[in-house]
Amino acid sequence: MNTAKLVEQLATKLQSRGLLLTTAESCTGGMIAAVCTDLAGSSAWFDRGFITYSNDAKTAMLGVPSSMIRRHGAVSKDVAGAMAGGAVRTIAEAMAGRPYPAGLTGHVAVAVTGVAGPGGGSDLKPVGTVCFGFSVGSVVTTSTQHFVGDRAAVRGQTTVFALSELLRLLG
Repeated sequence: MNTAKLVEQLATKLQSRGLLLTTAESCTGGMIAAVCTDLAGSSAWFDRGFITYSNDAKTAMLGVPSSMIRRHGAVSKDVAGAMAGGAVRTIAEAMAGRPYPAGLTGHVAVAVTGVAGPGGGSDLKPVGTVCFGFSVGSVVTTSTQHFVGDRAAVRGQTTVFALSELLRLLG
């Protein structure tokens, strides 16, 4: 399925549940947010995106502990989960004391961190390794996927998987 169709389905699902989407992206550099905002009217269900390409950005913007990054590496399920949880927490702190607009109930987040290539891979984390974090309700889930192809292919597959998995998690 192409990204436009996935985004349309995601938009419908989020709006029916009164949820806003936030992205926290590293290896995709904002691609997930870009395909979401390609759909006209996306401001009704897409709130914001964090591009946290560097480790310092993950820590400063999303509160990912630098000790976690040192221990597990930036490309890890631990960091992806912390990115997703941190995105929602950052928004909650920014909204402290302010109610959601009428009809909205909360935020969900998707986070990605990986090795898109062509360099940067290792035996343990080869090019194409991407870790995902999803924050839906009070639950954060993670996943690691291994994609094939060049940098553009890995980033494209990452975007499709992120949208598809979020749809699945939203039921």
